[in-house]
Order: sequence, then structure tokens, then C-alpha cells
Amino acid sequence: MWRKLRRLGTAQLGDGLVALPNDARTKEQLEWIADEVLEAGGEATLWVARAGSVGQERGLAAAMADAVAAEYRAVIEGADAAVGESDSARRRMAARLRRELHRIAQRDHFPPPDREQAHRAVERLAAGVETSR
Repeated sequence: MWRKLRRLGTAQLGDGLVALPNDARTKEQLEWIADEVLEAGGEATLWVARAGSVGQERGLAAAMADAVAAEYRAVIEGADAAVGESDSARRRMAARLRRELHRIAQRDHFPPPDREQAHRAVERLAAGVETSR
């Protein structure tokens, strides 16, 4: 279950305590996970909470955005590193990086500027493969 929670882009606040933005998408996904836990004979409870202050809320959002930004930077580095590779290697890398961008987007609640840069880097890589044909 923790793997599923991480894929949602949770921020772990403590042992067994995670935070997510309170929106319809994450609420629905958490309800599905809770149902799976119950079906497996476990116990699951979803709690809605608020940060103690606006500063704490902003800090948590910034930490979540920073974590995702690092993942986008890794995509940019992967696209840049693949530029000198063969057409087939660049094509495979572009497809892999597009899938990675999709996975990151699932947990990107506070999109950093790196998001657009990563998409542009992958599209440049893919366009380079298309123009060399």
C-alpha cells in the first residue's frame, strides 16, 4: 500500500502519516486504497486535516514541489544525455521519458517550472529522431 501512496505524490509527515492536497482526484484514489485494505481484512481510515499555519502549508507544498522538480530534472538530464546516441536509442529513450513524464504528472500537485522544461527536452529529443529519418 505504501507504494501506491508514494505514486500519488504523498509527503510523509511521520510514521504512517502522509499528506496530500485535498482535491477530488486524490480523495477518490485514497478511498480506493482504503477499500483494498478493508477487502484484505485490514483497517483503514481517511482523515482530513489542515496544517497548523499558512507557513506550514506553504512549506509542505514547497517540499512536495521540490521533490517533483528533482524528478523532472532527471528527465531533462536523460534527454540531454541521449542526444548523441543512435536514432533507435534516442527513439527508445524518448518513449521511456514520455512514460516517466506521465508517471510524474500523477503525483505533481504543485507544478514547478522544471515541468515545462522537461516536456520541451523530451519533445526536442523526439523531434531530433523524426528529422533524422
